[in-house]
Amino acid sequence: MPPTPQQRRAARHHQPVPGAGAPSTRGRRAKPITVDAIVDAALDIVAREGYEALTMRRVAAALETGPASLYAHVVNKDDLDELLIGRLCTEIDLPEPDPAAWREQITGICIQMRDLYLRYPGLSRAALAAAPTNEDTLRLSESMLAILLAGGIAPQTAAWGIDSLTLYVNAYTLEISLVSHSGNDWVVSREELLDRFSGLPDSFPQTRRYAAELTAGHGHERFDFTIELLLDGLARR
Repeated sequence: MPPTPQQRRAARHHQPVPGAGAPSTRGRRAKPITVDAIVDAALDIVAREGYEALTMRRVAAALETGPASLYAHVVNKDDLDELLIGRLCTEIDLPEPDPAAWREQITGICIQMRDLYLRYPGLSRAALAAAPTNEDTLRLSESMLAILLAGGIAPQTAAWGIDSLTLYVNAYTLEISLVSHSGNDWVVSREELLDRFSGLPDSFPQTRRYAAELTAGHGHERFDFTIELLLDGLARR
């Protein structure tokens, strides 16, 4: 009896899947279907068109095969998402924990995560819905935990701190991707937002008075502020 999709997925986490490297042909297509080839094609689609464009059918078309050919290597779309997140995690430089530089090290990891997700717009949506079971993903959380513990953060605070930091990075990059790829005419500039706030009735006195502060921020200033705020909170606890 052939292995179930769940057995194939479990095997891939711990050992090579039998036949995973064997070529799957269609016509005269030269490249074999492998897990790495599937991930490469999927990331290329996300980089060019955003995560919303990613489907198993689109990946199959990019590899010049049919969707059925992918299921010998990837269980389903959720499994593919996990592989994509795992691949990005392997690109993050994970330093040896330094008690004297734990804040800088955690900040550096968060910045790398941010920049990777911005390179692949919308992919952080998959990370928000995925449990960290892929070993490549777990190496990231293992490193962050080790850095926070080296910095003197209590274990429970460190564990929840990792969750808070990664949730923020995911949400921050997802918001940017939604705005930049939505084509939504309702997205307004800071100048227009300032005008709207300034024109509010007297029942919004604080919003009118602090419109400049509410709309301030260039580049990743708000990101830097929030990461620093979270680290301040972890240090105080």
